[in-house]
Amino acid sequence: MSQEPADQLLIALAQLNPIVGDVAGNMRQAREARAQAAEQGAELLVFTELFLSGYPPEDLVLKPSFQAACRAAVEELAADTVDGGPALLIGTPWLDGGKLYNAVLLLDEGRVAAARYKVDLPNYGPFDEKRVFAAGPMPGPIPFRGVRIGVPVCEDIWSQDVIECLAETGSELLLVPNGSPYRRSVYDERMNVAVARVVESGLPLAYVNQVGGQDELVFDGGSFVLNADRTLPIQLPNFQERVRLTRWERWADGWRCEEGARAPLLLEDEADYAACVMGLRDYVEKNRFPGVVLGLSGGIDSALVAGMAVDALGPERVHCVMLPYRYTSNESLSDAAGVAQALGVRYDILPIAEGVEALEKVLAPMFDGQPRDVTEENLQSRVRGTLLMSISNKFGAMVVTTGNKSEMSTGYATLYGDMNGGYNPLKDLYKTQVFRLCALRNRWKPAYALGPAGPVIPENVITKPPTAELRENQKDQDSLPPYDVLDAILERLVERELPVADIVAEGFEAALVARVERLLNIAEYKRRQAAPGVKVTARNFGRDRRYPVTNRFRETA
Repeated sequence: MSQEPADQLLIALAQLNPIVGDVAGNMRQAREARAQAAEQGAELLVFTELFLSGYPPEDLVLKPSFQAACRAAVEELAADTVDGGPALLIGTPWLDGGKLYNAVLLLDEGRVAAARYKVDLPNYGPFDEKRVFAAGPMPGPIPFRGVRIGVPVCEDIWSQDVIECLAETGSELLLVPNGSPYRRSVYDERMNVAVARVVESGLPLAYVNQVGGQDELVFDGGSFVLNADRTLPIQLPNFQERVRLTRWERWADGWRCEEGARAPLLLEDEADYAACVMGLRDYVEKNRFPGVVLGLSGGIDSALVAGMAVDALGPERVHCVMLPYRYTSNESLSDAAGVAQALGVRYDILPIAEGVEALEKVLAPMFDGQPRDVTEENLQSRVRGTLLMSISNKFGAMVVTTGNKSEMSTGYATLYGDMNGGYNPLKDLYKTQVFRLCALRNRWKPAYALGPAGPVIPENVITKPPTAELRENQKDQDSLPPYDVLDAILERLVERELPVADIVAEGFEAALVARVERLLNIAEYKRRQAAPGVKVTARNFGRDRRYPVTNRFRETA
């Protein structure tokens, strides 16, 4: 490897979508990206954190056979670099001295030329890296083509220590491989952290982030470059794959990246919608389902899920089924048909009266003398769930469930009924946001969406009062507070973990806050059995918020 000082360096950034466990497939992606980078004239190609294994690999990374597969892939890729093409900076699990590290390796001239290990292992929210990895030592720079490159890995830039060490040991620029999942407003947080490290170190920084869905997490890409003067010469789009060449030159005051394309970013509700579509698409694709099936009730939640499913997979892979009973209104039948027609999906109607009445007949001797209550209401939901699961079993399509975060928080859902399904794109969206995203989708869709442009959700679906239609003239707000109030309280309880007394001090009614807090606590057993769904908020139900099911702690106002 030449150590002569360089005046120019051509670095390609690989913002790609690896699959956890698909080492051979990820290696193919790496080779394809390297060929693309070679055509662009790149000398170095930078991949994201743990690219070869997929991220996050969780306990899969502890399997010796998986570790061996990753090492074999590294050896093959390293051998590729003997051709004089771009060197690779690639993330992989790596055993060294009996310890397993979250590593980034430089592959150049046919060998593993250098290795750097992640120092700060996150152990909060969706991250659990201390469980599976050893923390690496403080790193020094990697010499490459006469340039000293610092390679902090993801979390390593969220505190000063690693960057300070890299700057003090002679690093000239920073290349940061990331596996940073999406949540609302995360781009501003990343940028603020990156700017702080650039200001402290005086070094330019390239932030390379993964894109794609992995179970509940969605990685949004949005890779970027910051020069030492805090200018932004390069911005990659979010929610799209890219291999982008960046041109660096050495000046008297250090290295600088030339101005290039700055893609506009999807933010706020648009980003949330894009994340839900990407999460659903990759869950279906990566788990090899032929398509999805869902109950289309004429309500707003199922309408939004149908829209997201078509945007993710195309109309030919989405099957919608209306499952009416005696309480289903003609308005709901008309609205469901309108959604299906606008989206161009297969739409079937399966009345459930015979199934519900058969179950009631079976239970009649045991229930004799008992008043009708929520039990009979839940039978309707469970018949619907059984029918959808049967369609799934027969034809292979995955059932998509449609409950929102307001319902998941308060237990306003039926186990083994409307909670049936393999995935839920609305799981981390409050009801008020469901309304906003429906209105948003009627005027906009992501660039990569496969659904039709223009309005796809009839206005009546958005404006009519929400109802589960499990009894005559039922409305959601017979059982729940108005959604704008409910969601405001839930956001404070779930996302911010505010004490009940503090929420009451903000002006919310004490009895209402106490009731919502109680509903939140007693519904934990339902959430534990719920399908996974896309994370878009700061704290989702699942990886971020792990409460015991058996739990007697209650707050007072």
